[in-house]
Amino acid sequence: MTDLIPAPDVHNEWRLETPGNDGWERSARPDAADKYFMCSADGHVQEPNTFLHERIDQKYHDRLPGLVIAKTGKKDTTEQFQKTEGFRPAKLNWVEPLGGHEKLRHQSGKTPEARVHDLALDGCDAEILFPNKGLTIWATPDTAFSHIMCKAYNDWAWEEFSEYNQALVPMAAIAPAALEDALAEIQRCAELGFKGLALPVKPTFGPPDVDDPNYNLKEFEPLWDCIEEVDLPVTFHISTGRDPRTSRSQGGAVINYTVHSLSPAMEPLANICASGVAQRHPNLRFGTIEAGIGWVPWFLEAMDEAYLKHHMWVRPKLEMMPSEYFRRQGFSSFQEDKSGLDLAREHNLVENFLWANDFPHHEGSWPYSAQAIERTMDHLTDGERAKILGLNSARIFKLPIPERYRNHPDAAAVAAEVDAYLAR
Repeated sequence: MTDLIPAPDVHNEWRLETPGNDGWERSARPDAADKYFMCSADGHVQEPNTFLHERIDQKYHDRLPGLVIAKTGKKDTTEQFQKTEGFRPAKLNWVEPLGGHEKLRHQSGKTPEARVHDLALDGCDAEILFPNKGLTIWATPDTAFSHIMCKAYNDWAWEEFSEYNQALVPMAAIAPAALEDALAEIQRCAELGFKGLALPVKPTFGPPDVDDPNYNLKEFEPLWDCIEEVDLPVTFHISTGRDPRTSRSQGGAVINYTVHSLSPAMEPLANICASGVAQRHPNLRFGTIEAGIGWVPWFLEAMDEAYLKHHMWVRPKLEMMPSEYFRRQGFSSFQEDKSGLDLAREHNLVENFLWANDFPHHEGSWPYSAQAIERTMDHLTDGERAKILGLNSARIFKLPIPERYRNHPDAAAVAAEVDAYLAR
């Protein structure tokens, strides 16, 4: 199977570096007989360019995200720009993939059948799916319009993946600030069979504003009531809720990714843990997607520090420390995050961390995930690796575990839990 993967180009040769897996009870390598059950908690669909236009009233078509051609500069040259209502116009600098897996990445996962095949090249048995082009469905301050786009995305995603929903698991996109519509859409998607929800990191799109509604406020209590009732986990994917392309020019690609894309994902976790939402809704499961995990131990300690040292201002008073609500109900996914994995056991977070390969994005590890896992997880026990690589995701998103993995006690225990839940 791995013979189908081309050698990486010069920029990606480092991805093949590995200390090996000598002494491991099980393996992350796709051809191994004793492979771990592996679920990527973050993958991105390949929507056709017309997926919104075909499902939304024509009166909205000129407002939909897309490309525009504009003349720029003194020489009156023509450039392509990304057009959305919420992002600043972004010039598209197309870079042709050099070869190797970067070229393969652009050609992969075009159909559900092809996606299952391509994920297997990476040892991946199941995948939690998020929008790709569709991440811009939250990029508008018009919450009613965002809801219309979310509903259209959900229609497309269910049409595309419903028959594969045991292994290719799309999250239903929700525009929470359009509250009444959001409640109806959550109910509709739960009845269809979606296994989870995707909410933006900020309910109303745009930069931070104290006057904007946010998840800690009482006005969103009906949202949490509804989500707890349908019993679906909530995900907060990076680059939603705010423009992630705030810096320009030198260093912009690095600054935008680390500061404006990853960092804002912390905010909804603080909102839920510190405001009493998690306390009032003990069955609510919530977490960040693609934001990494190295910051999580610090973040939990910072919340607790503020709760203790700012006690004179803290409202409400909680039954537990804010960090304990995350450990009980929260999760965070990562692609390759050795700093976070080094702290997982010490900070009691092994059951909160979810591995992902971010297929088919560049910042992911596909199709060299085994090497990345061996570089970063050698210090973990076999059972800890098994949880992080797939069993945590199976438990949270209620994914059936294939028979080939059930002979191991840890997988068998999670499989029995999921089977009992699905049989209800």
